[in-house]
Amino acid sequence: MTEQPAQPPTPPEPSGVDLARVALRAAKEQARARGAAAQQKKQARRGGLRSGARADGRDPLPLGAAINRLITERGWEAPAAVGGVMGRWPQMVGPEVAQHCEPQRYDEEARVLTVRCDSTAWATQLRLLAPQLVARLNADLGQGTVKLIKVLGPGGPARRYGSLRAPGSTGPGDTYG
Repeated sequence: MTEQPAQPPTPPEPSGVDLARVALRAAKEQARARGAAAQQKKQARRGGLRSGARADGRDPLPLGAAINRLITERGWEAPAAVGGVMGRWPQMVGPEVAQHCEPQRYDEEARVLTVRCDSTAWATQLRLLAPQLVARLNADLGQGTVKLIKVLGPGGPARRYGSLRAPGSTGPGDTYG
């Protein structure tokens, strides 16, 4: 006599109460689907969503959450982070450097931070410190946020045009850069 493997017992056919539960569950799912479809039709007729008892995207938000949502939706994370660095410039570079050099703008496409110094000596000093400063900024903002620091010397005095100027003269602006 060979032994046959024991087969698990087959579940009994659903009886009256179980059949009623299954039918009720199916009816609820169908009603839910019909209700969702009717709600979509109603909203389409009204011209979109309306704020009501349930929260949606048009409900008021706290200012910080609204700004963070806007920054994320528009993809402004890197420029916003660099803008934060411009506000914390003295902590990033130290008070002595910050006294003589200030960030002017950030070009997101080229990932270049432009810094203007108040003298050519400080511009030269900042050019020497630029690699360490790029590393410090990328550690704070995320790798690759700033690839280059463009250092500008002081802007010369405003050029005055008039009859006492030699034609073609660039004036005192020649000594800066």
